[in-house]
Amino acid sequence: TVPMYDNDSLLGFVFFNSLQPAAFSLRDQRDLLLFCNLINMAIANEMSAVRAILASARIARDFAKLRDFETGAHLERMARYARLIARALARAHGRTDEFVEHVYLFAPLHDIGKIGIPDAVLLKQGRLEDAERAAMQRHVDLGGSIIDKILGDLGLRHLPDSTIMKNIVRHHHEMLDGSGYPEGLRGDAIALEARIVTVADIFDALMSPRPYKAAWTFEASCAELERLAALGKLDAECVAALRQNEDAVRAILARYQDRADA
Repeated sequence: TVPMYDNDSLLGFVFFNSLQPAAFSLRDQRDLLLFCNLINMAIANEMSAVRAILASARIARDFAKLRDFETGAHLERMARYARLIARALARAHGRTDEFVEHVYLFAPLHDIGKIGIPDAVLLKQGRLEDAERAAMQRHVDLGGSIIDKILGDLGLRHLPDSTIMKNIVRHHHEMLDGSGYPEGLRGDAIALEARIVTVADIFDALMSPRPYKAAWTFEASCAELERLAALGKLDAECVAALRQNEDAVRAILARYQDRADA
């Protein structure tokens, strides 16, 4: 049994066993210890890279909050809805617990590109004109550029975690029928993580009060998502995961409420 550490923090143990007693000679033990050290180094390096991504992402999120276009409660709710959906779908899609947590961690970054949209468009209360709508839609490309800059500066573009982050930022406005933007992707061309975040984001928007509307009920929100799924726009599995976890949804909504002054 060999402990693994990362910056003096215990990561876990590597355990070797045998069906025969005294199976490991001193030479075997030395060789296995070498392998353990290599495993420890690989895991520690991966964790260091992931921490760097998350630290940079949090900084970007903090800058985004300064624009006051989304409340922290909205980001927390939709991230938790996204994790709930990802957890429900993970096994059927051959995804791991790690995938579920990455969806949760990266979901709040979906609209990071809005920090580059002018206030006159971003904070406008009424309906957007065509030119304003086009300007607003640029936030997806801007967000992708921000994430690429973060990952490039850190030399982390090769990590699979970074792909999940990029897919969420770039494709959370794509629709399964090809009617979304910016690329008009269809069906499975849209990554599962992006389909999950799309449903979570729309769901929270429906369930939340806005200056132009009251909050929708859980039933009405699910019915609207199901209508959009029937039209071929949203992933029906993602929608069903919310419907089937009403108690968990209500617990998230109750815990993470918008402040009256938000």
